[in-house]
Amino acid sequence: MVVLKELVKTDFKLRYQGSFLGVLWSVLKPLMLFAVMYVVFVRFLRFSDGTPTYAVSLLCGTCLWSFFSEATGMGMRAIVDRGDLLRKIHFPNYIIVASTTMGSMISLLINLVVIIFFGIFGKAEFTWWVLLVPFSIIQLYLLALGVALLLGTLYVYFRDVSHIWEVVLQGLFYATPVIYPISMITSQPNFAWAAKILMLNPSTQVIMDVRRNLLAPDYVDTVWTMIGNPWLRLLPYVLTLLILWLGVHVFRKYSAKFAEVL
Repeated sequence: MVVLKELVKTDFKLRYQGSFLGVLWSVLKPLMLFAVMYVVFVRFLRFSDGTPTYAVSLLCGTCLWSFFSEATGMGMRAIVDRGDLLRKIHFPNYIIVASTTMGSMISLLINLVVIIFFGIFGKAEFTWWVLLVPFSIIQLYLLALGVALLLGTLYVYFRDVSHIWEVVLQGLFYATPVIYPISMITSQPNFAWAAKILMLNPSTQVIMDVRRNLLAPDYVDTVWTMIGNPWLRLLPYVLTLLILWLGVHVFRKYSAKFAEVL
């Protein structure tokens, strides 16, 4: 635990080392991205889900997706970047990936404070449902950790994985209702089935759950409101656990040879 704590602190400091604004970039970066998306998709293209909190929901989705993208990308390269440490000190290798993803989690928690601040002035409806938000954040972290462990293992042996993941991540981004409301799909009778499939994606399920429980409990659709089959509703949660198990299994199987390969 001591090694994990020190690595988390080191990774978080190194991420902003040398920059003039330092840790403030953990807030400014998603805000700047949100500003671009807001101007293009809300003001220019007029995207909306019909709720007064759509702008804050856009910020919320942007921050959650930024965390997933950053955690998986940095987690994928963590073992290779810390190869010298593996050869000098003996400790569980998974700590390196975990510390990197936890560093991204710190940034996400800071961003959530900003989201709540904007929500106060953006007519968000804060109810007791907000108590479920931490569970969704934990699920998103476990999903990112599982993917990071799997990608981190593959990246040690195949550097091409980083380029492939960039393409896959871009596809997942457009398959997740971050910049567009899911209502744009459900409103099309011929594509209502597509919205249900997208909702079974764990990343979509988490983002929509956080938006609903944190900002607009009476307006945002989730897997619980769109999927009628009670067993099918559990699929995103099951997929999260399966991805985590697969990541841990593959990582443990091949981690013993990391130092030799690197």
